[in-house]
Amino acid sequence: MDASLPEYLVREQAAVGALVAFGFLRVLAAAIAFARGWRIALVEYAGIGAAALWCAPQLAMLIQDAASAAALAELEGKVVGSAIALFFSPILSHLLGYE
Repeated sequence: MDASLPEYLVREQAAVGALVAFGFLRVLAAAIAFARGWRIALVEYAGIGAAALWCAPQLAMLIQDAASAAALAELEGKVVGSAIALFFSPILSHLLGYE
């Protein structure tokens, strides 16, 4: 029995997980940076680095097995979710007054 989720569900689940995780962490990091007087560019670089580390396991699996559809679907979802979160969370942080 080879019961697995369809690729689009894996992609959507990974995208929503990354969106929630990085959106929340980015706003939280902006609030901490604002309270401590750190530059907001540091938060941006840390967010991009964390997103790269978040996607690294699927990238390694995809390099190891180029025909892995599950790894590709999860990598696509994580990259899209991270990109959306890191693009729109500064807007929310600005509206909350942290930037």
